[in-house]
Amino acid sequence: MTISFQDRVAIVTGAGGGLGRAYALELARRGAKVVVNDLGASRDGTGTSDAAQQVVDEIKAAGGMAMADGSSVTEYDQMQAMVARAKSEWGSVDILINNAGILRDKTFAKMEPSDFELVVQVHLMGAANATKAVWETMREQAYGRILMTASSTGLYGNFGQTNYGAAKLALAGFTKSLYLEGAKYNIRVNTLAPTAGTRMTEDLFPPEAFKLFAPENVVPAALFLVSEDAPSNAIVAAGAGVVAAAYVTLTPGVALPEGERTPEGVAAAWSQITSREGEIVPNSGAEQGAMALKALQASGLVTPSGTRG
Repeated sequence: MTISFQDRVAIVTGAGGGLGRAYALELARRGAKVVVNDLGASRDGTGTSDAAQQVVDEIKAAGGMAMADGSSVTEYDQMQAMVARAKSEWGSVDILINNAGILRDKTFAKMEPSDFELVVQVHLMGAANATKAVWETMREQAYGRILMTASSTGLYGNFGQTNYGAAKLALAGFTKSLYLEGAKYNIRVNTLAPTAGTRMTEDLFPPEAFKLFAPENVVPAALFLVSEDAPSNAIVAAGAGVVAAAYVTLTPGVALPEGERTPEGVAAAWSQITSREGEIVPNSGAEQGAMALKALQASGLVTPSGTRG
């Protein structure tokens, strides 16, 4: 069955180039009305351009509907104004893809606190601002699809990107609580970790790999995650046409007897603590406590009613 976005209204931040542009073009091709948001800055967050309008012109030339927006995701009032404008023009906002971001790559030893703060401000607070601006609308209309952009750096780390990695993993955490709050309002929230050859990564890929990892090869995963039948709380990795799922898991753990609840006791049990046999993928933070109680019960340290064994 063809996935359509006919009559849906979508906002894509950072859509003046790269992944955001690719998302916006395909959403429009499939019938969505698209707000193309982009401040027009370079990859380190400086300068401006008319990148958003250029993408809008592409969409309109192909027969689609779009509007340009030059607001900064770091300014909540500007995000509110962007959403108000979309609702005034088209009546709703159904989809938000939080894609805007910058890089300030340096080793942590050489990184200024301002470089750390700005990257977190754009990626994390930018996504929070845009999401907050659409949240009440999505609750009221009982429909919303939100996509956060994480990264393999956030999930697994990368040398010289402590600021970027911190912000990107935070977005995955943002998703994990937000999807719970949105569930009864039919708001589905997911996390995408893309690998793509864009201006953000052009000096990281060899030329042939750069072509292989074209942004268009991430689009299928992104659009599925904001479609009507999208899952919620998924972490999806996508690049070069390969789509995979990532998980935050929890091992069964070890119930240390009271006399062994010491650093030495943890060291002695470390191989068992880290064994992945029987691990689970929790659906909420409450399951960590439930897993601890299960381990205590299995060891006989407490009874099923919670009393000491």
